[in-house]
Amino acid sequence: MTDMMHNFELFQPGSLADAQALVKKHGDNAWLLAGGKDSLDWFKDRVKQPAAVIDISGLAELNGGIRDDDGGVYISAMTTLTEITKSELIKERFPMLADAAERVASPQIRNVGTIGGNLCQDTRCHYYRDGFPCYRAGGDTCFANTPTAMNREHALFEAKRCVAVTPSDTAPACVALDAEMLVQRGENQIVVPAEEFFIGPEIDIERMTVLEPGDILLGIRIPATWAESHQYFEKVADRNTWDFALVSVAMAAIKEGDSVSDIRMVCGAVQCTPRRMSNVEDLLKGEVPNEEMETLASRVASSGAKALNYNHFKQPLMANLAKRAVRSLSA
Repeated sequence: MTDMMHNFELFQPGSLADAQALVKKHGDNAWLLAGGKDSLDWFKDRVKQPAAVIDISGLAELNGGIRDDDGGVYISAMTTLTEITKSELIKERFPMLADAAERVASPQIRNVGTIGGNLCQDTRCHYYRDGFPCYRAGGDTCFANTPTAMNREHALFEAKRCVAVTPSDTAPACVALDAEMLVQRGENQIVVPAEEFFIGPEIDIERMTVLEPGDILLGIRIPATWAESHQYFEKVADRNTWDFALVSVAMAAIKEGDSVSDIRMVCGAVQCTPRRMSNVEDLLKGEVPNEEMETLASRVASSGAKALNYNHFKQPLMANLAKRAVRSLSA
């Protein structure tokens, strides 16, 4: 039966130390719950059946909201996506992140879904989510990468056994803005650059982030480096509401006069991690954005892509999004 959740014991720790103690006590049977939008899907479909669910949504360390951080911003992990879309501080300094958050799912989900959950959610590959024994689930096959597989949403790059892609809309924006993730690991707090926070199957095929069992994402720090720079975000999905991205692009650029002095461009939904488009970045640095540069950017955007049997359309889509991002620099 898939119309009801399994039984589990619910814990609501009052402190970060208590939460960590519960995770240690229950080990592989523990599941951390924050906003719950990804977790409840797993439970509802009975694919994941942890014995102990540990609700960390009430922890003070995760509920600090949005605050100024020396010209940048710090966003606590339990901050809802709606709070991010409405934050004047974020809209003023990092409008790309506000735009990305506003494209997540539906208003109802954004009202309760958190930035931490959106960044840490598992892939949405339908074979994996439906309980197929694929590589990511500990099996020995990628069911999405066979001659008859339905894989229009899957990877163009770095398909090492698994061809699943990152589902997060805010992840490309965080990587483009050179964000840092603050993580509680045991008794220590560690800082992980956003570009290193997301990991591919060549590192660990059963995880999408560096978070290890028991780790807790406390918040995201975005430095002032890209504050009030020229920023652009666009997401293409089958439907504007609810759907995950087919391809998305996030760009932050600094101009000196008419030329681009520095730029970061990141593509989402084309590989397991947000993809830095370093070839486009290198092309644009020191150049004046114009129609010729738009054309060149579109030509190199999907260089090296290896399409599956149903996702060839993602290559021209990447090209067009890169072109539109570059065009925005001339607006």
